[in-house]
This record gives sequence, structure tokens and C-alpha cells, in this order.
Amino acid sequence: MTKPKTWTLKSIAKELGVSNATVSNAFNRPDQLSKARREEILAACKKLGYFGPNKAAQSLRRGTFNIVALVLPDSVEYMVSDPVASSFMRGVSAVLEKNGINLLLFSGNSDNLNSVVDFVDGFICYGRPRNKQLVEQLKQVAKHVVTVDFNIGRDASVNVNNQQASFDIAKHALQKNDDRVAILGLRLLDNDVLCRVYEHHEFEAGQSIAHQRLRGYHQAISDAGITLGDDRTWNIPESSERYASIAAKEALSSTPRPNVLLCMSDLIALAAMREALKMGLSIPEDVKIVGFDGIDEGQRFVPKLTTVHQNSEEKGRIAATLFLSKEQQTAEIDYQLQLGQSS
Repeated sequence: MTKPKTWTLKSIAKELGVSNATVSNAFNRPDQLSKARREEILAACKKLGYFGPNKAAQSLRRGTFNIVALVLPDSVEYMVSDPVASSFMRGVSAVLEKNGINLLLFSGNSDNLNSVVDFVDGFICYGRPRNKQLVEQLKQVAKHVVTVDFNIGRDASVNVNNQQASFDIAKHALQKNDDRVAILGLRLLDNDVLCRVYEHHEFEAGQSIAHQRLRGYHQAISDAGITLGDDRTWNIPESSERYASIAAKEALSSTPRPNVLLCMSDLIALAAMREALKMGLSIPEDVKIVGFDGIDEGQRFVPKLTTVHQNSEEKGRIAATLFLSKEQQTAEIDYQLQLGQSS
């Protein structure tokens, strides 16, 4: 099979016996040619396999690319399978596509932004990336940046009040000062280890979603006059059934067994509910379980999950709109407690 010829504007014009400007006008300035002449040139180009001037070169000349990089907190493979992240991405895409802008998914595990920074118009960063070096680069990059669920001091961000929401859901679940509480945390540590979290572990000061939620839980526990055991907080490296089930089983097998599980995502909470039911425990009589996110699966589960609902798709739309407007402002979206039968 003969390899198709690679055409340039100059070579296709020579082949057709016309000027470079005539070919360029046919693709980019149709008002400069008669309709018949333009259609004749476009048809000839199509037949030869030439589909227009180099878009990358045009973008470099203009300084705009119609591409926005969405920096994810974790790997692309993991994030596209997460229902909350998928909903957020759907909201971002809906706004950008209407404006003729493409979305590039960028892993939060990447070494740096260098591979894409010269070919995108800017960045929407969804949560703090796993690689901290990306955060430092986002602070300094000359292009527009919108952060979501954390702030890097560039005054363009979209947030939900994770600390207050976690306080509210924990306050609802905690009814007595002798409640035995366990926290199933999500990415509290910057490693991939499923483990208990103790005081000697170093925490990211204030930025990550997980630590915002942890402070809300701790505040509600303290206000209720409850002492949280040193060994009653778990680090779950990703919001998945596989890891959450192990942590939940370990927590529910502890002595004394907790009667309240505060979970940092609905996927973790649902895994905990399945483990509790397998162990013959009644929900909420033996153990109350609450989540965070408000995914559809939690509302279909029996018993229905009590959780914090945040509109992730709307969050994505707001982030994309803020990016397009180039406004330097902080937007905060509402959340609601969805009270089910798990608490």
C-alpha cells in the first residue's frame, strides 16, 4: 500500500497551479473567493488528501489553541472510573464543547506540565494533584488557571465547603457522647498504603479535600464530647470497593466495635455497608454509616445512604465558565444533607 503524500500549503498550491493565498482563502477566508471557485479548490484538495493549513502552526501564530488541560488529582485511568470525577468532567465538557474548545485530560501523577503547557490555553485543576510539583508549577505558570476544591492563591477557584459539610454530616450521625467512632479517610497520606493513621503521620496543611473533611469530622467529634481513639482513623489510598472493603472489615472487627463510621466518599461508605451486612450487623441499629458526594448508587442502596450531596456536574460547569470568562474570583457551590436510613 502506497503511503499517502504529506501535503503542505505550498506544495498543494503548486500542484493545483494556484497561489498559496488562494488555497488559504478557500479554507480560512471564503469571502475572498466566489462560491464556485472555493468549492472547486476544496474538492481538489479533498481528492488529493489535503484538509487545510496546519492548525498547530496557526495556533502558535495566534497564541491560542482551543484546548484546556484538565489536571486530575490522580491517574486518568482511575479518575474516569470514579462517578464523582466523571460527573465533574461532564459538566466541564458541556460548557467547553459549546464554545468550540477541546478538553485534554492530564494525570495528576505526571512529572510536570512541560509536555502540554505550550499547546494549551490554560488549566482547570480538579483537586490537589498527587504530584506536589504540579501544584508548584500551576502557581507559576503564565497561563490562566482555575482550581477546584483547593486554592493556590491565584483567585480563580470553585469550592464546596468541605469542612463545614463534613461537620454537618458527622454532627447528624453522632447522637451520644459514648458513641464509638471510626473514620474511613481517603488519601490522608501521600502514599498508596492502606493503613491506620496515627498522630506521628505528617499531614498536608489545609489544602487537600481529605484534610478539610477530616477537620470537620474532628470538630463534630470534639463538640459531641467524644474521644476518638488513636487507632480509629484509616487511610484508604483510593475511593474503590477493593480498598474500602478491607478497611471497613478491619474497622468493624475492632474491639470495641465502632457504632459510627464516618466515610470520606460514598463509594467507601457503600463498601462499608456491604461489609457490615455480611457480618450480620444491622444498619443503623448496630452501626451508623454516612458518606460524602451524593452519588446515585447510594440513593438506590438498601438501606439508603445518608450523605452530603454536592452537584459535581454543576461544579464542572462553573469551573469551565470561570475559565472562559478569565475572571479572578472564588465561587462556592451549595451542598445538601441527604438523609437516608443508614444513620
